[in-house]
Order: sequence, then C-alpha cells, then structure tokens
Amino acid sequence: MTRWRVAGYTEVRTLGEGAQGRVVLARHDESGAPVAIKYVAAGADAEARERLKHEARMLARADSPHVARLYRLVESGQGAAIIMEAVDGVSLRTVLERRGSLAPEAALSVLKGSLLGLAAAHALGVVHRDYKPANVVVPADGRSKLVDFGIAAPAGREAGGAGTPYYMAPEQWARHTATPATDVYAATCVFVECVTGRRPYAGTRDQLRAAHLARPAPVEDVPEALRPLVAHGMAKDPGGRPASAADFVAELERVAAGAYGPGWEERGVRALAVSAAGLAALFPLAAWTLAPAGTGATAGVAGTAAGGQAAVAGKGLLATVTGKVAVGAGAAVLVAGGAVAVRQVTAETAPPRPVRTTPVAALVSVQNCKVTDVMGRDLTPKDRPAPVRLPEQVRLPEGAAVYRVDGRHLIGPAERGCSKSTGVTGGAVEVGDARTGSVSRPLQFSVGNIASMACTYFPESPEAAKVPGCTSDLTGRRGVPTGVPGLRAMLGGRFGGAASPELRSPYVAVTMALMGSDGMPNVINCAMPKAREAVCTAALTHWFLQSVAGTPMAKADRDRIVQRVTAHVSATRY
Repeated sequence: MTRWRVAGYTEVRTLGEGAQGRVVLARHDESGAPVAIKYVAAGADAEARERLKHEARMLARADSPHVARLYRLVESGQGAAIIMEAVDGVSLRTVLERRGSLAPEAALSVLKGSLLGLAAAHALGVVHRDYKPANVVVPADGRSKLVDFGIAAPAGREAGGAGTPYYMAPEQWARHTATPATDVYAATCVFVECVTGRRPYAGTRDQLRAAHLARPAPVEDVPEALRPLVAHGMAKDPGGRPASAADFVAELERVAAGAYGPGWEERGVRALAVSAAGLAALFPLAAWTLAPAGTGATAGVAGTAAGGQAAVAGKGLLATVTGKVAVGAGAAVLVAGGAVAVRQVTAETAPPRPVRTTPVAALVSVQNCKVTDVMGRDLTPKDRPAPVRLPEQVRLPEGAAVYRVDGRHLIGPAERGCSKSTGVTGGAVEVGDARTGSVSRPLQFSVGNIASMACTYFPESPEAAKVPGCTSDLTGRRGVPTGVPGLRAMLGGRFGGAASPELRSPYVAVTMALMGSDGMPNVINCAMPKAREAVCTAALTHWFLQSVAGTPMAKADRDRIVQRVTAHVSATRY
C-alpha cells in the first residue's frame, strides 16, 4: 500500500517510526531546503489527528530558539502532517547511550535549554507532559531543542496516565492536575540522568510508580553543590517545586554560577557540542547528499569539498586570506570571501626580539589518521604515507608521532592514534585521549558555529561583535602580531579555569588560533602531562608553520611566533 506524502517534498530518510506515526527528513522541491515532516499513522482516528493539530498550533505560537519551528500543517482526506524545522543533531537519548554521563556544566546547559523551551510552552498555557531525552535534539553547536509536543495539553487538565514512566511526576501517576511544575519534575529527572549516567529510579512500572510517589530524590551521586537544585525540582508536591520553568532557570543560573563560575554555560555548551560532534554520522542531514537533487538551488545545505577542509594539500590554511571557504559535503554555505573588513591583532605586551632558529630538519615516518565520514564510513586512505621532512623549527619529541589527515600533517602522542570524524555542521580531529593527553582540532562548518568560535578565540574582533552576548572564558588569552595584514593569531590556556577532569596536575593545556579575513578561526588544542609538554610545543609549532605556508609572512616573524609558542607552553602549568 502506497503511503500518502505531502506534495512538493522529496523524502530523503526516515528519522523515526512508531504506532503513532512517522517522521521523515525531506527536501522542499522548489527551494531545496531540508525539513522534517511528521505524519500521523495511516488510518489514524480523529483523536490522533486532533493531537497533531494541537501540536501544530502550539509550535506555531512558540517563539524560542529551544523549540523546533513549525512551517505548516497539511491536512487532506488521505492523512495529516506537520512540516517543521529539520534540527540537525542527535537525540539526548543517543548522546547518553553512547557517551554515558555528562560533565556537570554540560548537564546544566541541557537543563537550562530544555527549561527555556518548556517555558515558551508554559507561556502559552501548555504543559508538555512527556519531556524525556528522546524529545531533545542536540545539534553540533551544543544548544539543545525540544522537538516533540505530541501529548502536550493545556495546563490544568488531568495529568493521569500520559508520559514516560521513568520521568513522570507524582501527579501524573495519581491522575491529578498537570501544571508547569509537572514538566519541571521531568526535566529534573533527565538532569539527574545526564549528570550521573542513570535514571533517577529503575524497575517495573509498579516499582517506578512507588518510587516517584514516595522515595526521596536520589541525590547521592549528584555533585553536592547541585543537590538542592535536584531536591527542589523533584519535590513530591507540585507546590514544593518551582512554579514555572522560567523560575527554575533563574534558580539554576544562580546555583551554576556559584558552583562553577560565570563561564559555566559556555563550557557546558562546548562540551555538549563535542559529544554531539562525535556522533556526527548519526545526524539526519548526514544523508542529505545521497538524496536526488531538488529542482531549485539547495538552501541551507551545499558544498562539495571532501573532508570539510578549506585548504588543499601542500598549501596553508590561510594562504588565501580573502578566498571563499569550501566546506564538507552537505554542510551549509559559510562565508563569501573578502566581505568583512578585519583588523590585525596587536594588543599584547612587547614581544620578545626575533631569534633565528637553528636548522634541525629531520625526515620522519608518517601514519594515516583514521577518517570517518558523515555516514560513519571508513575513508582512511589505503596508501602508506610517505615520510615527511619537518620544518627546521620543529623537533619531534620522544613518544610523539606524525599523522596525515586531509593531505596535511598533525603531531601528537604516538600511543593512542589519530581519528577524524565529521558531520554536516562540524567535527573534530583528535590524536590521543583525554586521560593520557591529546592534540585536537575542532572543525566547524555552520555559520553559527564559526561565529561562536570567533567569539571564543577572538572576542574583540569585528566578527565576534556580531554575536549577541559574546563572551570568552578562555584563560591566558594573548594576541600575537603576525606581520600580515588581515591575519590574526592568539595563544591561550584552558577554558574557565576549571581543572581537567582527566589529567592529573601538573599538566599543560594550551590553545592556538589563527583567523584570516574570511572570518573562519582555525584552532589547535593540546593538553598533556607537564613532563610531556614538548609534544604540545611540537604540535602547535608544526601546525602554525603549515597554516601560514603560502602567506607573505616573513621568516623573522615566523621565528618570533615559534619562540612565543615555545615560551607559552613552557610557562603553562595547571
């Protein structure tokens, strides 16, 4: 039997299917824009169609970046569907299943984003009633969105029965009135799962009912500073909880800032983005380029450069500082070259005098970096990389190796290997791991993610000035003059002053970033035990020299910046 489909859209991929209906990723034939279409099940009764219409009305009125946008409701004699924003990310459920618990700041950022989305619904007099990880999507920028209001109901309606048992408030079990406090309870349950890796309660449906009705909030494994927040949000009596999601946000912000400092949210969003980017192959738009082309110009998803790198082999990332940015397959078109005027970073203390380095060029072996594309396929080159002669300024320390990725080379610890994964809006290259030390490069392809990086690494730049509320918690940040108009550079330490949860003190954590007039930051991070700081020195130095190859930077300026890198790494200790 042929399924009814909304005319004017080409289906790309099924995103989910169940007894209530199905959700598909589709392309609007005229504009080429990606959308998500939610269909009610074939033969659905009037009640199911009414629920869909109610969801459409709610989404149409909600005005929040944390709620998926509605485009239109379609009804016919054959079926009903809503066409909505295609949020390119993975569900919070998938993140938790694949990654386990989240860092407290990341868990708090999920809770805040969800509460803001719920607050938008509450402002309309609507209670969600089924908030759970599966209904939250985490995009590559780490800013979560609510995507399903299928059983939402007007506040004050009887709460009984509806919901997911792991997260249902006591009043839902007791068939009392559903209020915004009902959603606050569910959101707090999910927060506990995020921060501990376990749901608050487990067992059969009857056991869950008994636990939600009578057992205290399980705060034993929650960080001590956050326990009062959990106890308040999971109070058994709705009157004992925050009256609304908006009230709970205010409380959350006070608690989070007190426990983790003013930069907690930026760190949390960044950590969540990293978790999502590591699952980029599961993003819905990963299948985008496999679909038949639409009749119009593709909006929001374009570009064909394999691997998502802006540079070709043998040329520096910034060799053409006014060129266009080529992005990964299926990614959004980013920046038109030369459209933004920029200024060179000069704010710093007097730089050390240029010192000419002693030539120590060496020919070293190279290993391939394992490469995974947006579909999860292994694209690691099969050929054996040729040995490479390192620049004279670079010494390869013991225990380090050189890896080939996208026709370029990256130095990092030898014992853990190198991997690269990309999605539609971002990805990462990492050598090593957080427990023993790593060198990494974040890859961002979307306009929003690139703007966020400009804000983080170059907060005084014209690009960052366009980002509302731009702040940076990168410590020890210093501008480094390059001698090249339009080319900016910086060195920094760790984020927010928070200690590494993995590396034992003493260790080094350093960052270097470059940004040309295309406004796209290129970043390298290194965190290693202090005894192995030479790995960071070699990694940053080699990356920098590759990145400026082909630019008019003078040899004296290169030597000066290499010296700055060495001194910066040496002076860093946590």
